[in-house]
Formats: sequence, structure tokens, C-alpha cells
Amino acid sequence: MPAETLTAASPSLPLFALLVAVALLAHYFIERWLLNRHLACVAAHRDEVPPAFAAEISLSEHQRAADYTQAKGALGRVEAGVGLVVSALILFGGLSRLWGATAPLADSPILREVALVALLSAITGLIGIPFGYYSTFFIEEKFGFNKSTRATFWADLVKGTLLSATLLLPLAALVFWLMRSAGTLWWLYAWAVFVGFQLLMLAIYPTFIAPLFNKFTPLGEGDTKAAIEGLLQRTDFTSNGLFVMDGSRRSAHGNAYFTGFGAAKRIVFFDTLLARLSNREIVAVLAHELGHFKRKHIVKRIVFMAVASLAFLAAVAWLMPQPWLYTAFTFPADTGQRSPGVALILFSLVLPPLLFWLTPLAAAYSRKHEFEADAYAADVANRADLVAALTKLYKDNASTLTPDPLYSAWHHSHPPATIRIAHLESLPSQGASHA
Repeated sequence: MPAETLTAASPSLPLFALLVAVALLAHYFIERWLLNRHLACVAAHRDEVPPAFAAEISLSEHQRAADYTQAKGALGRVEAGVGLVVSALILFGGLSRLWGATAPLADSPILREVALVALLSAITGLIGIPFGYYSTFFIEEKFGFNKSTRATFWADLVKGTLLSATLLLPLAALVFWLMRSAGTLWWLYAWAVFVGFQLLMLAIYPTFIAPLFNKFTPLGEGDTKAAIEGLLQRTDFTSNGLFVMDGSRRSAHGNAYFTGFGAAKRIVFFDTLLARLSNREIVAVLAHELGHFKRKHIVKRIVFMAVASLAFLAAVAWLMPQPWLYTAFTFPADTGQRSPGVALILFSLVLPPLLFWLTPLAAAYSRKHEFEADAYAADVANRADLVAALTKLYKDNASTLTPDPLYSAWHHSHPPATIRIAHLESLPSQGASHA
């Protein structure tokens, strides 16, 4: 092992390392407690359909959703436990050993830092494979959702890995170069690169990246297209086309979404969604998605990500010369002077457990946007059609109707089904004449 990794063992855990360790454990046990509450709540209500859905969802369908939630929760418990162990091992000695393993590249310091990113990504990616495989071919298969083959699963994994390496490793190399070459304001230049990269991805994703994984065909002429175009015309929304994605190739779940921005905007429907909903319901679902655009939720999220990334890079710039950042995790005290990229990598690993308590704030902000998009849909389409569409989607996707309120407030980006439907039914529906 290289000499730089042979630091003297501290007689006690440094204060910052102790803080991170406590945060890791707090994150794990709070999440475990919340998940246990959630699964207990779902089990307690398994034998009774909520009155708001009793006419549309049978008891057997409700019980299937409860069992599906329990199965995913059981896997989540195991995954969280493995995640805790892996995070602890990486932070408290593992990362410095991986850094030591890159020593043969010491003549090219930037390449060495990129190699560290690649090693970390490979380790976390490999650990995640069994969970993804089990989820797809055992849980999703058991409940009738999986349509993917093992060949497709592995092909997606290989393509995703190669794509990530092709896009992200050069980006990392550029940022590491800026950290050395752009002076004390390197973080501003790196931020500009990051924001530019994000916008570029939004622009090229619809036409260059998404087709690597799915087939997209223009929505054919007919009543469905005519109904959708009527909504787009009266809401003054222009896009680069209406497309159908072969979601049924991998899953029975259904969805619809916008992708891209500016002239590259596309509206995409899963083929499974079009097969299940009536034209009026499809229009209502699309009106909800339009609501996100019209209420500028997408722009707000882009701005938020830009501000958050700026704060992150500014924090890295401040921390980079601090010896305690490195000694807390068995790196030499002068690591930041010789290898500034390590500061960015290390802080990106330390930050999530320190900020996990912000999760419910992010979830609440997202749910606010969902309520606003629902209100927009009720105004330009038909409230009753959106209620009917959502109810079908809850049923077909085996979404639990009885989540634990605290778990839902902490995690769910969308309002619980009962609350969401009640909110919709309280709204005036101005769009009945447009359906």
C-alpha cells in the first residue's frame, strides 16, 4: 500500500467523523422506523377498501396492492441495511484504500481522481445489481408487472453503464482540471460547466439517449390524437411531437411525461397508459402534465438544482484546504493541496447523511406542485376524468391507498391517493365542455 495511505491510527474517532457516523445511523434507524410504520399501516387496512375507492377498486385488488407494498418494503429493509454497511465501509477507511489503489496513476493526477470515481461507481453499481434483479424478476414478476427478459435487463445495464461512463467521466475530468487550473474561483467555472451539462442533457435526451433504451413512435391519427391536439390548442402549448413509448416491453406500469425543453419538447405516452384509459382520461392526465409546465414547475426545479449545485461547489471550495476533512476519513492532512478532486468526491459522500432530514421538505414541495398541476387540469380539462384516470392508475399499478401518513409526508412526491382525490373533488371543474 502506498505510503500516503499509511496514516497513524487516531486513538479516538475524530469529531467530524463521529458526526457523520451518527448521521448515517440516524438516517438508517429513522428510515427503518418510518418503513415499519408504513408497512404496519398498510397491513392494518388490508381488508377494507377506503370508501372513496370502494366502487372502483375491489377488495382483492386492494389486497394485492397491500401485498405488493409489503414485498417492496421487505426488499427495501435489506437494501437499506446493505447500504448502511457499504457507506460506512467506504467512508471509514475504504475510500482512502481505493485512493491508494490508484497510486500507479500518480503521474497523471487528474486521471487518478477519475479512476477513483470509476471505482466507486463500479462498487456501488455492482452492489445494486442483485436488488434490481430481484425486484424485476421476483417481485415485479410475482405481481404481474414485469414484461422484461433477462437479456433486456442485462443489455440495459451494459448500455446504461457505458453511457454513464461516456458522459460523466469526461465531465469529472474537466471539473478536476478546473479545480487545479482556474484559481480560487474554480467553483464558479465548474458550476457553469455543470449547469451547461444539465441543460445539454435535457436537450439531447429525447432524441439521442432515450431511444437507446426504448422505441418511440409518433402517435397515430385518430380520435385520441384529435382529443390531445384539442387540449394543446386551447392551452397554447407547442411541442416537437406526440410519441408512444413501448413501455410494455419492460413493465405493465403506465405513465406519461414531458421530456426536453424549448424546441426539443416532446410529449410521451406509455403504450400501457393508452391501452387502459379512455380518450377523455388521457386528455385529463396530459392536462395535469401540462400544469407542471404552465405553472413553471420544471423551470423552478432547474433553478433549484442550479442553486443547490452552486452551494455544493462553494462548500467544497471552502472545505478543500481543511485538514480535518481528510484526517477524519484516514487521508493525509494535505490531500486537498495535492489532490483537490478527492475533496469533491469525499464531500459528495459525506453530504447525503448530513442532509437526510431535508427529505420531507423536498417531498412537501413536490406535493405542492402536484396539487397545483391537478388544479390546472381541473380548469382546462375535466376534473371527473382526472379522478377516474388516477383511480385506474392506482388500481393498475397496485399503489397502496392506505400509506402511513408520516411515512408519506417524509417520502412521497405525490399526495396520498385519498387526499389527492378529495382535493380534486373539492375543485370546480371548468373544463367539462372541452372533453
